[in-house]
Amino acid sequence: MAKRIVVAIGGNSLIKDAARKTVPDQYAAAAETVPHIVDLVEQGWDVAITHGNGPQVGFILRRSELAAGELHEVPLDFCGADTQGAIGYMLQQILLSEFRRRKMDKLPVTVVTQVLVDASDPAFTHPNKPIGSFMDQDMAERRIEEGWHVVEDAGRGWRRVVPSPIPKKIIEAQVVDNLLDDGFIVITVGGGGIPVVQEDGILKGVAAVIDKDRASALLCKALGAKGFLISTSIDKVYLNFGKPDQRPIDRMTVKEAKQYLKEGHFAPGSMAPKIESVIQFLEEGGEFAIITSPENIARAILGKAGTHIVVK
Repeated sequence: MAKRIVVAIGGNSLIKDAARKTVPDQYAAAAETVPHIVDLVEQGWDVAITHGNGPQVGFILRRSELAAGELHEVPLDFCGADTQGAIGYMLQQILLSEFRRRKMDKLPVTVVTQVLVDASDPAFTHPNKPIGSFMDQDMAERRIEEGWHVVEDAGRGWRRVVPSPIPKKIIEAQVVDNLLDDGFIVITVGGGGIPVVQEDGILKGVAAVIDKDRASALLCKALGAKGFLISTSIDKVYLNFGKPDQRPIDRMTVKEAKQYLKEGHFAPGSMAPKIESVIQFLEEGGEFAIITSPENIARAILGKAGTHIVVK
């Protein structure tokens, strides 16, 4: 466990923009990020890779909706499993090619990962995570009768919302731990993991979405990782982001991060969950966390780029 790190790659690592989202586009985008992760492996780090899957789940849901007259619809937890496999396959292939190019004796593997959530989590009472396509009112009313939670979205139509519960346990953590011990690079907790609840000792998938960075922080703890690196669309975290007086942060402590959160510097649903996840990781025994862009991953681990968050 001497040099274990969890690298969480965001949506920008797979989909650059709305005009480039086909499977070949996603493959090309991932191929830009992967070499920077391999740099970490070359530096001696044991790496577990997590990733987002929001757009990909949306694509499956849309296909399912369009084909509803011909085929059964796909439950949300199965959408999560499908995307874990597909994105894992893509990353495995790119990683293996990069390892062979560098003549490195390494193999990647994907673990389809379940994440336990509490059935009594308040999120199940107040679902607020939008998924899927927009609907007209007639369709929304039919979906409500089927048990969906549906809300009107700023005049653009109606949309399904699902809970986003707090992750409690990575079910396959021991598997990931063993694979890392054996020298594999592991792709895991895709999209935050497939949310499951436990009923009388039996696991059951639920229609929910887990925040990828929160689940990644939980994985860090389970693996005893020293570091947690979040790859996102910006090179550093900024105060007053998007404003004329925005200012990059090179280094901050947990105490400072909490203060900046309180002051509203980090947007909900964007940077705030990342900062909250980093704080959780560091308060539970982690040594360091970094937030940076994909091309700066290797430089950031050497202290030459990114925002570094430390305990104190």
